[in-house]
Amino acid sequence: MKTLLSPLNKGGILSRLESVQPTSSRLWGKMSAHQMICHVSDAFKLYMGLLAVAPPGFPYPSKMLKFGSLWVPMRWPKGFRTLREIDQHVQGAPAGEFAGDLDELKRLVERFISKPQDFTWPSHPYLGRMSEKEWMRLGYLHTDHHLRQFGA
Repeated sequence: MKTLLSPLNKGGILSRLESVQPTSSRLWGKMSAHQMICHVSDAFKLYMGLLAVAPPGFPYPSKMLKFGSLWVPMRWPKGFRTLREIDQHVQGAPAGEFAGDLDELKRLVERFISKPQDFTWPSHPYLGRMSEKEWMRLGYLHTDHHLRQFGA
């Protein structure tokens, strides 16, 4: 199972991020490539407790959803509604300059996996309390999902 704990998997994600351009076309969804970069950055901020979000309400957090989304070997469905605070069409961070936003995302990935950590894992709004292993799996899967959205 791929995870950001693996230097090979982390390197692959960072390399694929480099292939995304402002003009990259989406294969599904509504975000532009630049909005996707900002969305994934917002997600890493959420993962590290740097971005507060409102609870999504029932039925979350869910142990079944956590197990299914992290460990069942299938691709995530397209069109899953995200939290307002990281939705680029609602409250997500506005896009700035593409290269700067991409660099910020890469810095966030590095901080997310760094040892020792300079943050405390929060409770995920949908998945609840998670171990470092689960966070690293989520970080990989979410980023991979959006890179595939843009053919990267």
